[in-house]
This record gives sequence, C-alpha cells and structure tokens, in this order.
Amino acid sequence: MHRRRPRYSGKNPRRFEEKYKERAPESYPETVAKVLASGKTPAGTHRPILVEEILAFLNPQPGQTAADCTLGYGGHAREILARLQPGGRLIGLDADPVELPRTEARLRALGFGPETFTAHRSNFAGLPRVLAAEGLPGGVDLILADLGVSSMQIDDPARGFSVKADGPLDMRMNPGRGQPASAWLEKTSPEELAALLEQNADEPHAALLAPLLAGQPFATTRALGDAVRAALARRPEEEAALSVRRVFQALRIAVNEEFTALDTWLRNLPFCLAPGGRVAVLTFHSGEDRRVKKAFQAGLRDGVYAEIAREVIRPGAEECRRNTRAAPAKLRWASVPLDPARAAAR
Repeated sequence: MHRRRPRYSGKNPRRFEEKYKERAPESYPETVAKVLASGKTPAGTHRPILVEEILAFLNPQPGQTAADCTLGYGGHAREILARLQPGGRLIGLDADPVELPRTEARLRALGFGPETFTAHRSNFAGLPRVLAAEGLPGGVDLILADLGVSSMQIDDPARGFSVKADGPLDMRMNPGRGQPASAWLEKTSPEELAALLEQNADEPHAALLAPLLAGQPFATTRALGDAVRAALARRPEEEAALSVRRVFQALRIAVNEEFTALDTWLRNLPFCLAPGGRVAVLTFHSGEDRRVKKAFQAGLRDGVYAEIAREVIRPGAEECRRNTRAAPAKLRWASVPLDPARAAAR
C-alpha cells in the first residue's frame, strides 16, 4: 500500500524530530538548493570545505590508496574517490555510530563498492590499527583529516553540541562511550574548568565563568547557554554569544578527549604514509592548528617530512559567502620523503 510522505504539522515546525526533510535531505533537492543558495548549510548535511585546495595538494591519481580519517558526511571522500579510479581505494574512519552508516550508504549508492571503499568505526587516532587491518602496514599515499564537529552533529539537538535548539547536554561523538558533558561538568572543579576554557577555547572570561559552571547540574544545552549569558549579563550580547560557543567548544573537546586523540594521530602520522605520501589537515580553532603546525615543523626539522605548508591556507571570501561555516577553517599540509631507505625500514 502506498504511503504518503509525512507533512509538516505547520509551515515551520519547531521540533527537529518533526522535520522529515532534515532526516533525508537528499530526497528534497529543490529545498536543499534553496538553502545552499542562501549561503547556509541544509540541516542533516555537511558542506565540504576547501575542496579544490585539498585536491590540488593531495593530487589523487588512479590506482592510489587514500585514508579519510574523519569521514563525516563523505563530501571530501566522494571527490577523492572519483579521482582514484580506476584501481584506487579509500579507507574511511569515523567514530560516530549514528552518521557513519548513513555516509557509507550514501557512498555505496554512488557506485563505490567494497573493493573501492571501506568504512571503519574508529577515532582518527586509530589509523595505524585500521591500516594494519586493511593489510596496509606500509601506509597509504594520501591522508585527509577534517577535524572538529560536523554540521549533522551540530544541527541535531539530540546530540547536544549546540544551543541552536534545546537538547540534552551530551556532546559525545560516540554516544555509546564515555560520559555526557552534563556529567563531566557536574564532576569537574572550578580550577580544572578554568584551565580547560583557556586551553581548549581561549575563553577570556574563564576565571569568571568557571566557578559559576563547574559542579552544577546543567541537564540541557539551553540551561548551560542561559547560565553563561547570565554570568555575562553586563557584557554586550555578541560578546556573551561568543563565550557560549567557546564554552561549548571547550566542553566538547574535553568530553571527547580530542586533543589527546590529535596528539596521538600526529605522532603516528608520518608512519601511516607510504614514501612520497601527502597529508592535508583542516582545523577550526587555534588549539588544533597549533598542534598541527608544531608537529609539522618538528617533523620537517627532523627529516620526517620533506615539505610542509609554510603558510596556512584559508577559504576565500566567495566560499565563506556560500558557506558561513567555512570561515574559521585553516588548511595545512605535509609530505614525507620519497626515500627507499626509509621505505625499507618501515
């Protein structure tokens, strides 16, 4: 029996769960096109950033093997996979058990079968283990990492990453592991929180906010956001809004141990690249960028890398107009030597 598609209960339903288009945006191309034309990202999707710049550096060729360490919506992976054919393959990693099956299905529907594309539910720090499981202990030709949180995670209030809509204060990339941000915040001390607000988000009001937030039972994203705004009530609204975003960023990094994972990944990265291999990394805040920059500089000094980006690459004005979420992005790249001696030692 044919079933009609669901209809919005109103012109603009307020609850995310009622928004059928956001759950399957690919089924509504006209709506998606209108949202894209306005410079916004359609809910339930993610727009890949600096695609042309990444492709220009990585220069994927038919027959090569690549790893996308943060598969997300699959936008970068789709473009790389097309250029690896015929004969090439891509290994995709993502820790998110909610989004990974959707992205795998999306790429399969484009014709990328198991011989061309394999997906692994793993944090990017698990790259060496994944490559070993794939029979690639000598590394891959190309590696991409698009760090941070995806638009799909931000847009879904049930994930608790944003005050865009009220939801449980969770923030876990993998909801099945670790503790939600609400539990983490209730257990932390003001001293620890102040340090994390500074280290993870460069929050200028860390000393003021930490005693008011640490140890408190904030069950929802709205409750936490309101508490930050109340603490900064005498500040301009724009300044308070920025602090809300920075507090959420700092908590997300802590809950998911993102810097620990990034440091582990950067330490193992050169040995996950085949001789002559290339890596591109997209970062979205200073804490990530500092780590990538210093690791690449140290690797160049030690001869681990043959070449690194001397200057950070940023999205142009037109890309930022088309996709406002691109604005904070920074791209750095590096390549390892084409060294037979190094290859023999691997």
